[in-house]
Amino acid sequence: MTEVFVAKVDGIADRERRVLTIDGLEIGVFRLGDEFFAWESNCPHMGGPVCQGRIMNRVTEVLDDGKRSHGFEFVEADVHIVCPWHGFEFNLRTGAHPGDPTTRLKGFDVSVRDGGVYVIT
Repeated sequence: MTEVFVAKVDGIADRERRVLTIDGLEIGVFRLGDEFFAWESNCPHMGGPVCQGRIMNRVTEVLDDGKRSHGFEFVEADVHIVCPWHGFEFNLRTGAHPGDPTTRLKGFDVSVRDGGVYVIT
């Protein structure tokens, strides 16, 4: 295992990322509040650079009991990364696709110590 310095903790704002290449492997390190998550930037759909995609809250449709639509809403607690190639979304905390939890991003451990963020490959 190799531990690689990513950035100082205060160098990555909430809902921001750092994308780095380690031994030819592109990895995105994301901050959500005080938590950090690292994912391989390889979309399981077709290999797109998922970690370079848009970070946004999950969008859900608001339906009444008769299944009539009343618009859409953003889910604040469910932050996603959207692959720029085909729009596949993945939860930034779990790496799972919202429609098929078996479709996931490959994750890496992240260590935070002495004011620094490190990814372990």
